[in-house]
Amino acid sequence: MLGTVPFFAYVAIFLIIPTLVVVIGAFAGDEGGASLSNVRALKESFILAAFGRSILLSATTAVIGAVFGALLAYALATARPGGLLRRAVTAAAGVLAQFGGVTLAFAFIATIGLSGFVTVFLRDNVGVDLYSGGVWLFETPGLILVYTYFQIPLMVIVFLPALDGIRPQWREAAESLGGTNWHYWTRIAGPLLAPAFLGSTLLLFANAFSAYATAAALVSQGSPIIPLQIRGALTSEVVLGQQNLGKAMALGMVVVVAIVMALYALLQRRTARWLG
Repeated sequence: MLGTVPFFAYVAIFLIIPTLVVVIGAFAGDEGGASLSNVRALKESFILAAFGRSILLSATTAVIGAVFGALLAYALATARPGGLLRRAVTAAAGVLAQFGGVTLAFAFIATIGLSGFVTVFLRDNVGVDLYSGGVWLFETPGLILVYTYFQIPLMVIVFLPALDGIRPQWREAAESLGGTNWHYWTRIAGPLLAPAFLGSTLLLFANAFSAYATAAALVSQGSPIIPLQIRGALTSEVVLGQQNLGKAMALGMVVVVAIVMALYALLQRRTARWLG
């Protein structure tokens, strides 16, 4: 029992208390007491637009990461379990899934930024200008590319156990009964893997929706997504009567992530029925 005290202390300090601060602050009036003015302010057009861009960014990178990550995970699942290739790719995925923040933003800027070595090489030697249509790397398209970089390896990590749970005997049984490869994937493997795939996609969505450091380092002007909008509300000069607007926006993020993770838990429970 005493061994769990550090864990619960960590959860209380870094999860429960900050969540309570956000919830209480979102419904706190500027002169004390409870108020719904901060929550009502979430209907402002610039806040709704930031939420819309964040959801679009998260959904796009989640789908791209899920599709390509699932294909890579399937290639690993068909490889030799203890082989060097599988161990190397799995280890690399574990590292790249956590490679974000300022370091990742700098890596992309140094590679394909306005003066990145790939940009300069293509412009000087091939005649291709990556920025002929605008400075896209520092806008939403650039965020999609950068987020996809860590979404794909994360999908490999979370989806590979489900692929490993597919038994070779099921394919052999389908073939012995006259089933084709199409029948196997549409009637056996596909329905079994669908909850795990959808659950992993939701996890990727939550991961992108809550990401902050990479976007903050990459986007220096404006606040295209809601985490950067919250940063502006908390660090810049606040409008009179909207001192707690940032906490209200944070509460909106908490609600979205809570819904997504609840759906993820339901899908994982269904997956665990056959995976175990």
